[in-house]
Amino acid sequence: MTRKIVVAGVGMIPFCKPGASASYAVMGAQAARLALADARAGYESMQQAFVGYVHGDSTAGQRVLYDLGFTGIAIFNTRNGGASGSSALYLARQAIESGEADIALALGFEQVSHDVDITPAIRIVGTTGLEHMKRFGTPLATFANIRAKASRHAANNPLAVSRNIVTAEEVLADVPLWPGVVTRSMICPPACGAAAAVLCSEDYAKKHDLDARVWIAGQTMTSDTDPGDSAGYGTSRAAARKVYEQAGIGAEDVDVVELHDSLAHNELLGYESLGLCAEGEGRKLVDAGDNTYGGRYVVNPSGGLLARGHAFGATGLAQCFELVQQLRGHADKRQVAGARIALQHNVGIGGAAVVTMYRN
Repeated sequence: MTRKIVVAGVGMIPFCKPGASASYAVMGAQAARLALADARAGYESMQQAFVGYVHGDSTAGQRVLYDLGFTGIAIFNTRNGGASGSSALYLARQAIESGEADIALALGFEQVSHDVDITPAIRIVGTTGLEHMKRFGTPLATFANIRAKASRHAANNPLAVSRNIVTAEEVLADVPLWPGVVTRSMICPPACGAAAAVLCSEDYAKKHDLDARVWIAGQTMTSDTDPGDSAGYGTSRAAARKVYEQAGIGAEDVDVVELHDSLAHNELLGYESLGLCAEGEGRKLVDAGDNTYGGRYVVNPSGGLLARGHAFGATGLAQCFELVQQLRGHADKRQVAGARIALQHNVGIGGAAVVTMYRN
């Protein structure tokens, strides 16, 4: 990257169950204001804005941001499935790196009703998980352990939609949605919510005395090359490799990870596609406790999509929020000791994979 891009501010509101939220306009404006306040920057200083969401009007970004002011800036709306929030973050970073802007706002939000259809995700990701089970002998209990770990992490996250701790045994005993492959607890709960980030160049941060501790060391977005890779394994692997090359840092150097776990199966596949372990060794990583506190990595300290909730357009920026807090040392009971390097992974089935590396 030719220009150092700083994450000067982040903001997030609590995620909640579908049908229980304020309007997207209210949620989005709240998250944007929190990020601006965290950055100690006014909306009038934003030079561009990028907004991610899945459900909403074609210019929903304008509807939200006009509540903050009519400043005439370019506002871009992006829909990229579950990766919509990270897509907004990517575009904001790209605008600053190119010199088109010195400071920009990335915002993601989602307001959904009770009728969100998760059947395609179960079929697509469940099929990939089943293939992993057959090929490598991964037991269903491994996915149950991943879900139980998510609940323990989310218990310390006041912004998570679910903070109830569940055991692996309870996950296995839950309603089978695909017998032998997926139980109800292994699927992330759809959620409503919003999150935002203020990005700027390092020079701008220094000039305006903004917090420049956390910066983006690498970021890549990829789309599918294999029509049979609908769950995003290949796109994630390609994106991760490019990010490691950009940053000059390998997976072994990462301290904390927020990865896309719409199903528990996604998380295990993410371990392997991101290079946290070799292909087929996700079970070993789980069994060794190398995905939680005291292990090699802490994966999804927020609780991830499985427990924090998946507010489609907001998810990528909720991940950004968590990792920035971790690298600042502000994550309270979720804090990963000595965290200096963080990795973010966000997937939109259909497909897009966005991988981002942050440093402090």
